[in-house]
Amino acid sequence: MSRHPVVLFILLTAVALALGAAVPSPAAAADPQPKPLKSGIVSFDDAKANQADWGEMRRYFTGETAGTKNVLTAVAIVKPGKAVHRAHRHAEEEYLILAEGSGTWSLDGKEFAAKRGDILYVEPWIYHGLTNTGTEQLIFVVVRFNSKGIKVPPRPDNRPDEQ
Repeated sequence: MSRHPVVLFILLTAVALALGAAVPSPAAAADPQPKPLKSGIVSFDDAKANQADWGEMRRYFTGETAGTKNVLTAVAIVKPGKAVHRAHRHAEEEYLILAEGSGTWSLDGKEFAAKRGDILYVEPWIYHGLTNTGTEQLIFVVVRFNSKGIKVPPRPDNRPDEQ
């Protein structure tokens, strides 16, 4: 009979320790360290979809990897005559891959014909965009990120980020 209080004490101590480990301390909650993305596959149906008047954007991976931060990978499906937004700029590097359809690229104040298979790369803070000027939907893939260990270039001027 005298062993039961010792066993109960050990069990209660183990539960308390487990609960303490499961609940982050206030300091840890205030400064969470992002966890790098793990290898994986996200299906089209599982990608988070955002609907808009121009079409839809499906987000696949966001966050950071071993070598990048502020990652966004997504697919945009753009209706004829529409664009996700006007020419814009941001601190991240970006690739846009035109998978289907046709349109007009905007890059650093100039316009270019856009067709299936084209890839745009844009440096930080350079105005860029893609408009569906065709008669069918336009689908493009976006990969946007900052590299870890490389200082993000400062905003070069006070112009607005969207034209």
